[in-house]
Amino acid sequence: MKKIHIQYLKDNLPQYPNIMGKNEFFNAAVLVPLVQKNDEYHFLFEERSLDIRQGGEICFPGGFRQKEIDKTYEQTAIRETIEELGIKKSQIQIIGRMDTLLAPMGMTVDPFIGILDIDDISKINIDNDEVARVFLLPVSYFETQAPEKYQIKLMAHPTDEKPDGQTEILFPVHELGLPKRYHQPWGGSRLNVYVYRTPEAMIWGLTAKIIYNFIQKIEPS
Repeated sequence: MKKIHIQYLKDNLPQYPNIMGKNEFFNAAVLVPLVQKNDEYHFLFEERSLDIRQGGEICFPGGFRQKEIDKTYEQTAIRETIEELGIKKSQIQIIGRMDTLLAPMGMTVDPFIGILDIDDISKINIDNDEVARVFLLPVSYFETQAPEKYQIKLMAHPTDEKPDGQTEILFPVHELGLPKRYHQPWGGSRLNVYVYRTPEAMIWGLTAKIIYNFIQKIEPS
């Protein structure tokens, strides 16, 4: 490379490490909402409406980034929280962000921690099309209740079997002359899945993983 090309490369390298090829994934952001009650911070959770994807499951406010609207992932988290909880932007105080979470279903999630200025969650005007209910659980509950930990197995499939019996070739391993070990599903790495059995509901998956990492941030090492 010529010197000018090296300088061009240097100028275009990220200042901080990120996820390579992030724009090839579905990109989402969530708010980890903290509400003060009885001199203690609580997580605010949503139970998803039964009429939407993953209905009945527990999550934090959030959704996919809309690039034509959201300049940053923080704006995505705030916008979705306003829409789902029916609160004002002035009621949200962002205090920081957590590490980007890469989900096995091909999605990135950027969590932001925010304090909500809410006196009574029963007065929240939730969007019933997306949210069935909201509830609070003390952060201290998760400090004392370790999650159950399980695992799932991840495999790479070069083909996809359709409902009509047809096989769709996703990655032409035969045509490319790749070794036989890639002619069938390969991989088999295991991913931890965390589960919290709370008094309100079962919390698992991405939401539980965010909680688990949040607690690690506030506990002395």
